[in-house]
Amino acid sequence: MKVGDWMLITGVTLAISLGASTLRAASVIDNWASVKAPPAPELKPVKIDPKTTALLMLDYIKQICNAERYPRCPQRLPTVKKLLDQARDNGVMVVYTGTTTPNSERADIVPSVAPTGDEPFLKSVLDKFLNTDLEKILKDNGITTVIAVGQLAQGAVITTGSEAAQRGFKVIVAVDGIAAQDDYYEQYTV
Repeated sequence: MKVGDWMLITGVTLAISLGASTLRAASVIDNWASVKAPPAPELKPVKIDPKTTALLMLDYIKQICNAERYPRCPQRLPTVKKLLDQARDNGVMVVYTGTTTPNSERADIVPSVAPTGDEPFLKSVLDKFLNTDLEKILKDNGITTVIAVGQLAQGAVITTGSEAAQRGFKVIVAVDGIAAQDDYYEQYTV
């Protein structure tokens, strides 16, 4: 085979590929009305080791978790408060996060679930590992499992949970402690 032959074969392959691209398989838009959600996952109680588990309290800040902006968030607070109290009573590490948009500080955490003592507070975008010491804090404290709860479930919870799993942590999502703007986003996260 000569170099010229190779170019001819490549050209024919390219032409065939380009021609094939005009054929289009059905997309999700074409099939939208017939798409069915999978069955709900089985929710199970979990047993954790309090010494190696951290509760991640993601973005329970006043600027977001309020009746005007995201009314589902305040509705979740009693459940989250109960989980937070259980975590603290059992010596589980608690880590709080805020957001850079809107810019938030530790003092912006909703009072009913606010940090106490020296519980860490980190501020980042949806991925709470990005440009923070979250991974270092967790590893320095011997944490191998994280429990994620938070506002903007389809953002902070799913992104931070996925990033935690990619870093080797076991991830538990407390389904009744996540909030989003509607059922679809909460279902999507779960």
